[in-house]
Amino acid sequence: MLLKKNIPIKYIMGKIRTELILLSLYAMGVAILYKVFQFTNLTIPLSVPMIMGTVISLLLAFRSNQAYDRWWEARTIWGSIVNDSRSLARQINWFTHTAGQDEQAHFIRSRFIKRQIAWCYSLSRSLRGQDTQYGIEKFISRSDMQHIKNFNNTPMAILDLHGQELQKAYHNGLMNSYQQVEIDRTLSRLCDAMGKCERIKNTIFPATYSLYIHFSLLFFFLLLPFAVVDLFGFMSIPVVIAIGAVFFLIEKMAIHLQDPFENKPTDTPMTAICFTIERDLKQMISDVPHYTETAPHKKRYYVL
Repeated sequence: MLLKKNIPIKYIMGKIRTELILLSLYAMGVAILYKVFQFTNLTIPLSVPMIMGTVISLLLAFRSNQAYDRWWEARTIWGSIVNDSRSLARQINWFTHTAGQDEQAHFIRSRFIKRQIAWCYSLSRSLRGQDTQYGIEKFISRSDMQHIKNFNNTPMAILDLHGQELQKAYHNGLMNSYQQVEIDRTLSRLCDAMGKCERIKNTIFPATYSLYIHFSLLFFFLLLPFAVVDLFGFMSIPVVIAIGAVFFLIEKMAIHLQDPFENKPTDTPMTAICFTIERDLKQMISDVPHYTETAPHKKRYYVL
């Protein structure tokens, strides 16, 4: 996930390097034909690309808004996952908190909370198309890992284990029926959040919409040098490059934001969110997080 500062210019311009090189060569060719070889009949009225540029600007603005809405929805969902994970840990921690602090209740609390941490990590890796069982063995027992291997959907398997553990705690008298229902509601919200993330992941942004806008951009820049070369001469080359950089950056921004779970620097910061959940939940069972946070004074470009 890109941080709000210390983003290098090299990273930004690298996203549109190929487009700018081709555009600069094309604008240079048009300028040479006009100024050196005196092909003055190549010019066209400036109003033609201006009209196209206005229409394309509206299309890019609409697409950028739609892409940002997808990204923001993903971030909102993961915000709810943070809240529900904390609520689940708090409910388990205090609903099973008996006066005698018996060993069975403490064992259930520890196992349940650590399993929830594993759920967060496995969901983030599932959305990124990675191995969903990687790294969760430190939070889950061997018997639970064997149960998970019977499922194609690891986060769903962990929620199933939550349900089984909840049923056992109720039958063993560690919580009453009202407490069981409340925890089950929290598990249902986590399941809903998982389904919403999978909906965003599996709903592809219309490819034809992106393709048509890209073709419109190319056609616009095919005409633009012929409209400005009469006014600026060889200075039309940097003018065309500057305009092209703005349009191409907006297009790239929309492309990157439309898929918030593809393990890119512009993605939803799921790993960082999981670190936060792990830290908070482990502190509730007096356990030390397994990672060390990066010092706040260090400069970082992005965190995945």
